[in-house]
Amino acid sequence: MPAELLAPAGDMQKLEWAVEYGADAVYFGLKNYSLRSYAGNFSPEEAARALQYLHEKGRKGYVTLNIYPFTGEYAPLLEQAAMLRDMGADAFIVADFGLICALKKAGIETPVHVSTQANTVSAQAALAYADMGCARVNLARELSFEQILEIKEKTQGKIELEVFIHGSVCFSYSGRCAISDYLTGRRANRGECAQPCRWSYCLMEEKRPGSPMPVFEDERGLYLFNSRDLALWRYARRLSDAGIASLKIEGRMKTIHYVASVLYVYRRLLDGCAMGEEEITALLSRISNRGYTEGFMKGGVGPEDYKAESSSYLFTSVLLGHTGPDGMLQVNNSFEGGETAELLTPSCVKAVVLPPVFRDADGNALTKVNNDHRIYTDFPPYSVLRRVTG
Repeated sequence: MPAELLAPAGDMQKLEWAVEYGADAVYFGLKNYSLRSYAGNFSPEEAARALQYLHEKGRKGYVTLNIYPFTGEYAPLLEQAAMLRDMGADAFIVADFGLICALKKAGIETPVHVSTQANTVSAQAALAYADMGCARVNLARELSFEQILEIKEKTQGKIELEVFIHGSVCFSYSGRCAISDYLTGRRANRGECAQPCRWSYCLMEEKRPGSPMPVFEDERGLYLFNSRDLALWRYARRLSDAGIASLKIEGRMKTIHYVASVLYVYRRLLDGCAMGEEEITALLSRISNRGYTEGFMKGGVGPEDYKAESSSYLFTSVLLGHTGPDGMLQVNNSFEGGETAELLTPSCVKAVVLPPVFRDADGNALTKVNNDHRIYTDFPPYSVLRRVTG
């Protein structure tokens, strides 16, 4: 049986798309106590509806309580946890040692999954969490494949292991960063990170204010802290075969285009479908990225395969639109009849030639559509239409 494929959801729409594209479980946060304050997130009513939807589809829902709470926040946080327990949350994702203890002391028996923010890099730490009653630990991204295998061997049967396989990474140790706090007042470990690690920097001599001196790494400038995105598709089956319980995708603030595209690739890899390297890299390049890396998984890492060239995103497609459950296409960018485009569905990717004339919801005939249109198509529900640009 392959590892669980765990997908992000910043809102209900993304959660539904994650299910359609093969996620075995979805993780999401509420408005409070989550490390993605700008992800949209769920109200208590939406969380209840999300968990019911997931369970009806035979999937699991994990709720993020991974903030580092201050002393006065424990009581309301425990109240929220009890509410989510009663809704049927399948697990809580927690980073703070004190909160893990408080959940157990309060008799809230919902399984605890230790967040990557806890920076677990050893079997000893994983076993300590097991002794505390935790069900799973997400290992730090700074581990190699061999180190993960060693932890698996020494924790066999005592605690589940989870590994991030795709998405944005932090130049600090699994997100333990305070640059945003100092430069912007937005606190990174309170879910408010402004990502100043992605910015371009220069030098300023103390006695020459107003005279910035660029420090050129190349013609685009210096992006000292800006990490490439993680893409461990070469390791997905190897990690699964090694007994890793869950493979996790980062991206609660990402789009449905991202969720669908990434899940499409990793679902097929875990299911043993034949996919060549060229096909995989082409499909993953369709979505915005900063260039890809395998990070620490292969061992040591250096600037040549880790640091992004700039803070600008790379992509080889333009999202034209997506269909909802009703099959109607919500247009994201303008296009004309007769264009050739690429259609991504939960079951395949194929080239399509668009009809010469479209019909909108009011029955109007259109030869060109813009991003305020919804048009009828014969595409399946939950399809992505995109123009390939590279």
